[in-house]
Amino acid sequence: MDLFDESGLENLAGRAPLAERLRPATLDEVVGQPHLTGEGGPLRLVVERGRIGSVVLWGPPGTGKTTLARVLANTVEEEFVPLSAVTSGVKDLRAALDGARERLKYEGRGTLVFVDEVHRFNKNQQDALLPALEEGLVDFIGATTENPSFEVTAPLLSRSRVLRLRSLSEGDLGLLLDRGVEALGVEVYDDAREYLLRLAGGDGRRMLNALEVAAAGTKRVEVADVERAVGQRALRYGREEHYDVISAFIKSVRGGDPDAALHYLARMLEAGEDPVFVARRLVILASEDIGNADPHGLPLAVSAAEAVRLIGMPEGRIPLAQATTYLASAPKSNAAYTGINAALADVRRENTPEIPMHLRNAVTGLMKEEGYGSGYRYAHADEPEGMNDRYLPEELSDRVYYGPKESGAEAEIKERLQRWRGERENRK
Repeated sequence: MDLFDESGLENLAGRAPLAERLRPATLDEVVGQPHLTGEGGPLRLVVERGRIGSVVLWGPPGTGKTTLARVLANTVEEEFVPLSAVTSGVKDLRAALDGARERLKYEGRGTLVFVDEVHRFNKNQQDALLPALEEGLVDFIGATTENPSFEVTAPLLSRSRVLRLRSLSEGDLGLLLDRGVEALGVEVYDDAREYLLRLAGGDGRRMLNALEVAAAGTKRVEVADVERAVGQRALRYGREEHYDVISAFIKSVRGGDPDAALHYLARMLEAGEDPVFVARRLVILASEDIGNADPHGLPLAVSAAEAVRLIGMPEGRIPLAQATTYLASAPKSNAAYTGINAALADVRRENTPEIPMHLRNAVTGLMKEEGYGSGYRYAHADEPEGMNDRYLPEELSDRVYYGPKESGAEAEIKERLQRWRGERENRK
């Protein structure tokens, strides 16, 4: 390489996107994913072993899949051969494998074949990799944003270790942002910084790209610069708005207004609120405010939360909207919520009553002699449908913690419990 070539490479590197210029060179420089790169983590062990093998990196966009592949190749001193499943075919893959064979034969150097968006490779393309993996010709890393168990063929998946990457935390994104600010030599005002962090949605590349465009032509980046960079208005959403909007959202769902609930959901998502946080609040609400009035509410909310974790944003807005509108439209009851609170209040008082003897478990012979379990009536052996005996301690025998409402499925539960209690009273 002559001086002109070196100068050309330097100029080319200077024109690379900010996210590319900030790519780490070692595992210690990688931001986020400590469960993979930290002490004892699987990728740390790969480096110590000096051989990568076959790995599928599964995670949201901008979490460092390509970065980790480059770092691993550099660390174990292998040639890094990147392929995109979107643009590469079997011919390109075979050319990469032929090159790996020549490199190993004449240079004694290994090759890491990296396939981005590996889930887009068809079966023939994935099968073409298998012989090379079987004979150990190449190391392989596939990157995917989709669940590999659905998109990657069983033979390739069985030969690979699947490692899941997490969305970058606010702390991780802040560290990346600081690196970007230093590299660009600019100042970012606090409100613009807050907007960039919200805008990222766990995607470091997206945040750095927005920063780079916003910083073009200025040394002091304001919110208006970021707005121009991303082509959208920054909603006012500071710490106070965070609490106010989620409060309005939950109260709208609780109050049975799906339209208002969708409005506040949209405000949160547009402002960059963590969708998993919203999903968790819906799960709580499904038990606290709907409960047994509609027993389908809780599993739906849990499914929506899992869907958001699985597919990320922006598609995650769809299951969130489904759960929000269903829960807002469902019959409401807080009977389970008030019931456990009342029971806890009694339990937390001093002199908690002892367990009735007939409900205790006679584990030893001595305990049986002492009367443990004596007189217990097995519910399925008796004719009464329910409440065939008394189960509360005598001191609390008049307590009724769970009072079902006349709402949805709880109306039927209320009628059944009233009947059981009445039958038990008649058997006194």
